[in-house]
Amino acid sequence: MYGNENRNSIFRYILLLALIGGAVFYFRSNVGTRNSMSGLHEPTQTEAEGETRFTLDGYDMRIKYLYEYNAIALVVHTKDYMGVSLGDKLSPKDIALAWGSVAAYNKVIDFHWSQSGRWVHWRTDSYSELAPIGDSADVDRQSSNNHLIPADSAVKKDIKKIRTGDIINLKGYLVNVRGLRDDGAHFTWNSSTTRDDSGDGACEVIYVTSVEWLN
Repeated sequence: MYGNENRNSIFRYILLLALIGGAVFYFRSNVGTRNSMSGLHEPTQTEAEGETRFTLDGYDMRIKYLYEYNAIALVVHTKDYMGVSLGDKLSPKDIALAWGSVAAYNKVIDFHWSQSGRWVHWRTDSYSELAPIGDSADVDRQSSNNHLIPADSAVKKDIKKIRTGDIINLKGYLVNVRGLRDDGAHFTWNSSTTRDDSGDGACEVIYVTSVEWLN
């Protein structure tokens, strides 16, 4: 009897270790880990023309291209939006990106990044932590919240793989979105086109054509 109890205890211990290991693997692979990277420059954009049209949930959607957009940046946080709203179906994931000194000091400074309600938030335990970067306006200029609209199913799969700590090359278009339904219901989503804004309307709405991992 003692031998069986001992074997059962060992089995339970091994099972516990396996569960813990699996949880750690899931967390690291699905959430990611804090990272930093020096030498990342501000995203580039060039004026663009054209649009994409499709139907989604009874809405005639018009995706108007404003600028061709290329961001080589550090992913500092991600947020999946898996609801039933038109916005969630159009853009199932937001990512917070950083470049410049924010990306370089992201492991030194604990920014406490978070995302909810299509917003990104950050804070530090002490304002003095920002000394290597400047001030809060410098953080806002070197980071962004991005609503990602996949161009096709392959890009959508790639977007789902993006994790905190990734260094990615994100290509696509900054866009304005219009949706109109037969009953008069409408949907509007406008992209920011500058890195100097903050608050409501400062997010980039990106029609993503490709995602490349650089780490």
